[in-house]
Amino acid sequence: MLFDTDFDVTSDNVKTVTTPSETYNQVQQFLYHEARLLDERKWDEWLALWTEDGMYWIPQKHGQENPYDHISLCWDNKMLRETRMRTLNSPRNWAQQPITHTSRVVGSVMIDGTDSEGYLVVRSAFHLTEWRKGDQRHLAGSYIHKLASTDDGWRIRLKQVNLVNCEATLGSIQVYI
Repeated sequence: MLFDTDFDVTSDNVKTVTTPSETYNQVQQFLYHEARLLDERKWDEWLALWTEDGMYWIPQKHGQENPYDHISLCWDNKMLRETRMRTLNSPRNWAQQPITHTSRVVGSVMIDGTDSEGYLVVRSAFHLTEWRKGDQRHLAGSYIHKLASTDDGWRIRLKQVNLVNCEATLGSIQVYI
């Protein structure tokens, strides 16, 4: 999957759809729930929000079209997400002694429509405050989620994190944004 160049990360050619207010509210609550699970370090519940082939992507430059032609800050499939979560929970992970605490604010949720494969394309803004060992860091930007509708609710097919300062020299990213 990491080198599957057929995985569609585009989000600009969407089909506009009429979204009932109930669906819009469900999508908002889904994004807020995802942020809460990450803040509360409920990794297994967060991992359960994903489709089997879901991808997590942090572009390294503004306007980056895909993770294949340019280096990315992160391009994680299911296996890499699970590995990172095990590492975050490991008592031998000295980079997380003490653990990193986070607080996310998600807003400006907009449903753009559906992509060519029928996934719901949702954009939102975020602000993340991270605190560890007396040091506080702020990250901000926008999310693009591609969501799959399932019998059990929404699942993440793609989460793209567009950092405002993606081209800056960033310290180690210890947690999912």
